[in-house]
Amino acid sequence: MHHEAFFRPIFDFIAGVGIDIAEAPLPEETFLPGIALRGGGIAVDPGRLVWPGDLLHEAGHLAVLPAALRREAHEDQPNAAEVDHAGELEAMAWAWAAALELGLPADVLIHAGGYNGKSGDLLQMYAFGVYPGLKGLCEIGMTAAPGFTTDCGPVRYPHMLRWLRD
Repeated sequence: MHHEAFFRPIFDFIAGVGIDIAEAPLPEETFLPGIALRGGGIAVDPGRLVWPGDLLHEAGHLAVLPAALRREAHEDQPNAAEVDHAGELEAMAWAWAAALELGLPADVLIHAGGYNGKSGDLLQMYAFGVYPGLKGLCEIGMTAAPGFTTDCGPVRYPHMLRWLRD
């Protein structure tokens, strides 16, 4: 199922938080259909894009990288292996917060076409308020949550203190 109506709000959100995103023709074979990481930003081919929510997930990967590494991210995965709190779980928690900020249906982000057939399990986990990666987002100061942050203040996940890691 295509979610074309969600493409422009997602595109605009990603640009609005400070991640470079541009429409560009892409080859048929990319890690995610219609999406590639290039020069620290996202290239998207709207004609090849199958799941607009994948844009939020890839933006999440870039957002949780330290700024210096984010600028160097290229191809399908940023080089985050040795960076604390810049992994898959943090990217997912970031993307979930972004989807809620945009008011998207959960299955736009966590869709049947991804997540190795585990999208139903992930949706249930998020529905119950279990957020893998939240601890990492708190530790790098992007959000706050009881149990992970000493003084939460007025902002609590899924609201974000900031959308990009320093």
